[in-house]
Amino acid sequence: MKLTLENLDQLDFSKGDGLLPVQGLLPVIVQHARSGKVLMQGYANREALEHSLQTGAVTFFSRSKNRLWTKGESSGHTLKLYNMTADCDRDSILALALPQGPTCHTGSETCWFDTDANSPSLSFIDDLEQVIHSRYGADPSTSYTASLFAKGVKRIAQKVGEEGVETALAATVGDKEELKNEAADLLYHLLVLLRSQDMALDDVVQVLKQRHK
Repeated sequence: MKLTLENLDQLDFSKGDGLLPVQGLLPVIVQHARSGKVLMQGYANREALEHSLQTGAVTFFSRSKNRLWTKGESSGHTLKLYNMTADCDRDSILALALPQGPTCHTGSETCWFDTDANSPSLSFIDDLEQVIHSRYGADPSTSYTASLFAKGVKRIAQKVGEEGVETALAATVGDKEELKNEAADLLYHLLVLLRSQDMALDDVVQVLKQRHK
């Protein structure tokens, strides 16, 4: 169930009573809206959920502070809410969010330090996009990506075309190892091309989702 201000009454806030130090709390798992990485877990009462929905910043009820606590209220590393849903029993919340900086108080991206075990394979695409984004406008001598941006969209588009042909040829001759390498080059250059047009792979995914419907 996707949460809105109008359907919060349908949540079962009584499920954890007697088990938690503060009654009326539900566990909230926060997941990266693009990469799928699990970022953190906290608790929220109805007021905290209302605040999250109204402000777009993920907010919890802090059991140690005994008050509402918006993630990043001190550090500035907020969690920009994408959406919140309840599970089948309506007693647990999944919040999809885009982190504005590291989520963990230690400075780590997530509160689970073993990021390789915590990360779905495709989450690396988001990591790669962030690296590509950081190279946009940088000194061309500092990296291959920065040099591509400096050469302009025509050169980047040319590289996408070249890598597309090489990927197709590798498949045609049945060279699977070469196919993997060329496909990786194609995907990388496509991400660079999208960034040069102020777009991301998520924009393409949204089109695919719409077509699937």
